[in-house]
Amino acid sequence: MNEFELIRRHFTRATPQAVLGVGDDAAIIQVAPGCALHVSVDMLVQGRHFFADVDPVSLGHKALAVNLSDMAAMGAAPRWALLALALPQVDEAWAAGFARGFFDLAARFGVELVGGDTTCGPLTLSVTIMGEAPQGMALRRSGAQPGDDIWVSGRLGEAALALACRLGRVKDVPQDVLDECLLRLERPEPRVGLGLALRTVAHAALDVSDGLMGDLEHILAASGVGGEIELEALPTHPWLAARRGEHAALIAAGGDDYELCFTAPASAREALAGIAAQCDVALSRIGRIKAGSGTCLLDKDGRAFPLDKKGYDHFA
Repeated sequence: MNEFELIRRHFTRATPQAVLGVGDDAAIIQVAPGCALHVSVDMLVQGRHFFADVDPVSLGHKALAVNLSDMAAMGAAPRWALLALALPQVDEAWAAGFARGFFDLAARFGVELVGGDTTCGPLTLSVTIMGEAPQGMALRRSGAQPGDDIWVSGRLGEAALALACRLGRVKDVPQDVLDECLLRLERPEPRVGLGLALRTVAHAALDVSDGLMGDLEHILAASGVGGEIELEALPTHPWLAARRGEHAALIAAGGDDYELCFTAPASAREALAGIAAQCDVALSRIGRIKAGSGTCLLDKDGRAFPLDKKGYDHFA
């Protein structure tokens, strides 16, 4: 099977939302009137972002999910995607599984694959996602204000625990716990509905991909404020919660969570309870924005809790 047969058989679908999809030198898309186009790209490299033995269906899911998470963080509705694949060889069974995971998730969120590229090389996946939001309604990192609550969706640390177990850094984790955490690592759930619901409530937002403490600092720097996070308030798996002090780094800085972290005024707490119910996702108030700069993790006694690092470094 050559490159073009691979694309035709596994990666060509109808694209009714696009003016022109796969097949020409470029796709043609038309953003809805009154909306702005949002564009983001993420790359996944074997050995750096995923293990060689990962199920291709899960890999197809994650390749798109991490991009959908970026749209969620901006409060944008995802619409179109481009997919670039470097493959060591043409493996039709692998391609079929990858495409199934990718398109199953795409169908859930109404995303159309409108183009891309393939070549031979070390297994590398790159997805460019495009979405739209009403002009001036985007969630950004620069709007946090002193007095804001800091919130996070879902639970933190589960994907990091799964990775630590795979690398032999954490042992004696019950198999049922490990299975749950592996699912979070390999098939993250993008919070698209939550992002849309936060447009008129949140002051600032981002997705937690490289670790909460490190990612939060992007909001603080862009907004010119400081922040405090309470370790005891961070939502996590019960197994990790019972060992919170021992595994604080996994929970607060582990990465691969793909949850939303956002700030909102205290007056929005009731509205956020309604949004949590509407979106069927837990929201936890984990800290506060204050004047100043930088962020601090506090233990249950209000003292600074030391961390060796605040997040994942792609070049470490």
